[in-house]
Amino acid sequence: MSGEQPPSRPRPPTALPADDHVHSQFSWDASAGDLAGTCARAVALGLPAVSFTEHVDLTAWTPPAGGWDWTADVRGRVDDHGRFLADPLEVDAYLAELERCRGLFPGLRIRSGIELSEGHWHPDAAADLLRRGFDRVVGSVHSLADLAAAGAHREFGHTLEQRSPLDAVRAYLAEVSAMARASTPFDVLGHLDYPLRYWPTGAGPVPWDDLEPDVRDTLGVLAASGRALEVNTSLPMDVRLVRWWHEAGGDAVAFGSDAHSPDELARGFRAVAGAVAAVGFRPGDDPTALWGRA
Repeated sequence: MSGEQPPSRPRPPTALPADDHVHSQFSWDASAGDLAGTCARAVALGLPAVSFTEHVDLTAWTPPAGGWDWTADVRGRVDDHGRFLADPLEVDAYLAELERCRGLFPGLRIRSGIELSEGHWHPDAAADLLRRGFDRVVGSVHSLADLAAAGAHREFGHTLEQRSPLDAVRAYLAEVSAMARASTPFDVLGHLDYPLRYWPTGAGPVPWDDLEPDVRDTLGVLAASGRALEVNTSLPMDVRLVRWWHEAGGDAVAFGSDAHSPDELARGFRAVAGAVAAVGFRPGDDPTALWGRA
């Protein structure tokens, strides 16, 4: 209508979103984790909710060329073939501590959860575990096929011994797409940009122009599955990935610090939340919920 003023742009959110990807002492690689301490930190920061998505890694990893260099506080075992397998989650002890903390911090929504790695490779074991009824399941990929041994797998960082950085990222995206197409249940895709944690400095800048078709294809598969995309702040995530997610028709985003200690909780959330809001995702009436399309 002539003379009509354009609608004002919504103000960016001022409250922090929930942190939906957090580890405590019950994750095999989080020796500095502290479930109660993280809850206290969440209250101090003013977070509306926190999801303790403890590691569940069911894939055995073949050793790298130099052998394993795990620190003594990492919980797992190396078998007779040199493969590393993380210790299983102690579900009963974890849920008991989580329930205790719900009593200590009644004003904080504390969600149970797991970060299930490559659940589509282990459907029976994943199904048995998921019968425990976790509030939030983050699906993730930490491994790729070992090109030197049929049926074996390598932790992603060590797959660069066999693949170029660009090929490794493409293989990772293909595996994420396979996981999103599979029937193994998960709510949120964790750290789509996980391979970039291992991008070698000598390889130059990330070639986004080359990767864009692969990323967009993966995001399209994820959107069609009805799951949410996690904005992981451990790097933090490049905002173009969130924009491509919006363009792919993605309905929701979660925020995850991937904290392995209380001090890492909600790291970078304020700046990242503003960037995500500018792309087109906003909080709803429930501050503990995922952000949806504006």
